[in-house]
Amino acid sequence: MIELFNVNKSYSKGAVKAVDNLTLEIKKGEIFGFLGPNGAGKTTTIKMITGILNADSGWIKINGYDIKTDPINARMQFGYAPDNPDIYTKLRGIEYLNFMADVYQVPRETRKDRIVNMLKRFDLYEAAGDIIQSYSHGMRQKIVVIGALLHNPEVWILDEPLTGLDPKSAFILKEMMREHVKQGKTVFFSTHVLEVAEKLCDRLAIINKGKIMFCGDMDEIKRYTEQNQSLEKVFLEMTQI
Repeated sequence: MIELFNVNKSYSKGAVKAVDNLTLEIKKGEIFGFLGPNGAGKTTTIKMITGILNADSGWIKINGYDIKTDPINARMQFGYAPDNPDIYTKLRGIEYLNFMADVYQVPRETRKDRIVNMLKRFDLYEAAGDIIQSYSHGMRQKIVVIGALLHNPEVWILDEPLTGLDPKSAFILKEMMREHVKQGKTVFFSTHVLEVAEKLCDRLAIINKGKIMFCGDMDEIKRYTEQNQSLEKVFLEMTQI
């Protein structure tokens, strides 16, 4: 579970309001989509949830742990894959994964099977011994996702996770997301691909100019508009594109 209450974030000494009094609850057992145009506040929100940025006010909790006052326990609850796979390119793929396993204290007897299973699932097993610098963007994205999920976290936080993935890998990741929530766990992800959000998400939120414009499931969106509109039309209307 992820909880945000009255969260605010400004830049340029308060001149630019990136996130405006945001309150959200992402429940256990659901895939929650976070949608919005460029500059809407999605990535800023995600960086505050993960503790990369501090909120100016309000509070954020992951499975009951406050990311500001109890950051270690809060961070152990989630796995985070950023929108840009900037990682240690001088390492080999397997070295990076073992480094991530060390960070999250995954036991040696546990990590090997997890690493092999996920590498094979994402068709990266043969490339695990190669330098990450030689990887394509899609391969780097996959190795980042694997590293984020190695400790089997309760909460997945994925920022544009499908960007750069080939169709097979994108299908596998979506399949893994569904498997995760079937265990009563949580997936929170941002995306620009509205069709994916419409088909995959149990609930979603639309953010624009730092404010939540809508939060609910697809049935609630249709009742909200009273016109049985598609998610695309609702999104365009709410974000005034």
